[in-house]
Amino acid sequence: MNLSKQEYQRIRDFIYRKTGLFFEDRKLYFVQKRIEKRIEFLELETTDDYIRELQFRDPNGEELQAFLNILTTNETYFFREFDQLAAFAEHCLSEICERKRILGNTKLRVWSAGCSTGEEPYTLGIILKEMLGNEKDWLINILATDINTRVLNIAKKGVYEPRAIKDVPQEYLETWFQSFASERYSVHPIIKKMCSFEILNLMDRKALKNIVNVDFIFCRNVLIYFDNDSRKQVVSNFYDILNPGGYIYLGHSESMTRISSAFKIRRKGGYIVYQKPE
Repeated sequence: MNLSKQEYQRIRDFIYRKTGLFFEDRKLYFVQKRIEKRIEFLELETTDDYIRELQFRDPNGEELQAFLNILTTNETYFFREFDQLAAFAEHCLSEICERKRILGNTKLRVWSAGCSTGEEPYTLGIILKEMLGNEKDWLINILATDINTRVLNIAKKGVYEPRAIKDVPQEYLETWFQSFASERYSVHPIIKKMCSFEILNLMDRKALKNIVNVDFIFCRNVLIYFDNDSRKQVVSNFYDILNPGGYIYLGHSESMTRISSAFKIRRKGGYIVYQKPE
């Protein structure tokens, strides 16, 4: 099957309208191979048949979800971008916690937006347990969301291959993971209990209204899949969701200054982070 440029644009524009995800022209072959898989699974004959399936024969969005699941699979691992996590743990977290102690506020909420298979939110849970000491003093919630239901199912199980835990410090590995004879590692139930996993389209304003009072947002290597207009909309929603003084973390190749001027640029522990003004 050869996907024509016109067919590709129809598929691309449909996905963009539904999710804000934008696939450039150079992604044509990538998208084509995934359409082929769905055509074979559904026993269709042509790309045009599949486009009609998405647009007119999918009232509950089940096929759209299946298509998104094979379009948005990303590899990740525990303690990715370690220096940034160190800046969060050693500088930003203590700042926010001290402010909350003064106010008598014991609630701490972190959002992993685009959590993939769960390594990031579980990493954040480990960091919070290690840094805050007596966790009874804090009501901690880590919200983890993704548009891909397949990766969310993996995340909820919390069981990983050795390559996913390759950067976990040995002390943390022994404390917060349970290993099996099959060389698989399960996240400790205490950490799993801290995290809630939900499907979420970052362009769904109605769903985003249910997310409030967040102190930290981690949206690393996610906005690269959006175009400029979608990025601005997503970041505007992040701004509304963050508590005053809260922080947002992007991937090392991403820059907030190209998207929004609403956040203050901070250097914490030698790392650039973005803060909502108090």
